Amino acid sequence: MTSRQERLADARLYLCTDARERQGDLPAFLDAVLGAGVDIVQLRQKGLEARPELEYLEVFRDACRRHGKLLAVNDRADVAHTIGPDVLHLGQDDLPVTAARAIIGGDALIGRSTHAEAEVDAALVEPGVDYFCTGPVWPTPTKPGRPAPGLDLVRYTAALRPARPWFAIGGIDLTNLDEVLAAGATRVVVVRAITEAADPAEATARFVERLTSG
Repeated sequence: MTSRQERLADARLYLCTDARERQGDLPAFLDAVLGAGVDIVQLRQKGLEARPELEYLEVFRDACRRHGKLLAVNDRADVAHTIGPDVLHLGQDDLPVTAARAIIGGDALIGRSTHAEAEVDAALVEPGVDYFCTGPVWPTPTKPGRPAPGLDLVRYTAALRPARPWFAIGGIDLTNLDEVLAAGATRVVVVRAITEAADPAEATARFVERLTSG
């Protein structure tokens, strides 16, 4: 098994999904998208109490282990400490990286959200950060009211040639993916383009083909 750092370096497609409560198909969904090429999967469902979040994350963890992919926990270092994921992702308003690291220990990767040039600059050098996400590229209902810095921030980030892996995020789907790639991104975070697809595995495969064809 390759290391977490090696799998992160190779990652191109990062999926954020809820627990599929409405569809009732979480295990089958995870097997489908991870089998089709999702590299990192994060449970993102606001309002979950810790116990149900941990229960769902056990399903995510089992699927990631079967497929050799990375599991990410969103925001909560206490949940990450309990479940032992591969990744903890922190927003700008979450715990500082040093505090989160003290809680989760030294093995998990830590990611950062960035929404402005100054935040990108910080993520490039902040100790303990393993990767970062840049966006939103377009407005998205997953972050209502948040301004979208757009493709300009993607271009700014790409021009810096970061040593750390980075992902474009926010409203990305198969109709606009080429614009994101043309702006310099080589990795993307996707939500609705896969979670709301009629065939999530097929949508995943189409993303993977276009992200790896260059």
